[in-house]
Amino acid sequence: MDALLDISELSDEQLAAEAAREGSDGPAFLTLVERFRHQVWRVCYRLLSNADDANDAAQEVFVRLFLNRNKFKGHSKYSTWVHGLAVRTCLQVRRGRGRRQRRETHVAVQATRKQDEKRREASAENVMDLMQMLDTLDDEDRAMLIMKYSEGQSYDELAKTFEMSVSACKMRVSRARGLLRQRFPEHGFGSDDESK
Repeated sequence: MDALLDISELSDEQLAAEAAREGSDGPAFLTLVERFRHQVWRVCYRLLSNADDANDAAQEVFVRLFLNRNKFKGHSKYSTWVHGLAVRTCLQVRRGRGRRQRRETHVAVQATRKQDEKRREASAENVMDLMQMLDTLDDEDRAMLIMKYSEGQSYDELAKTFEMSVSACKMRVSRARGLLRQRFPEHGFGSDDESK
């Protein structure tokens, strides 16, 4: 019992180092899974917009986390590394669905936009509209906006998650928001003068 208590008090990074030393799914790895289970599922759900797909993707993330547990080098926070793995896994799942579904979604969004202007005022429908609007973006741009605004990642964290420079992340976020403003001018999507 004392060993479990001690493990639960370790930082994510300390647990990751211990999990890399473990030969199997030992207590350190299981503690990491428990700590990140809800976060990973939430990220997967936001990126995939479907509970079943999110469950499958989250399970795949933890399989990859187990198989790559000795690859975390500590160049970022462990949580950023896990988020990066989740984002890459979800992007692969979305690409696997094919472009046809995105085209169909875009056509449906355009039809809905013209027919249902008054329904946009209800908050639940606004959430659905936002997901449909995000689906008109490139998969990586969509993922970047979700990680920035729904998960609250800083540009430094985004740079590590998406393996690119901070300035490239700022440019991609700005461009994606610009596309949304252009496609859906009635929603605005704020200004681009963020520095965080």
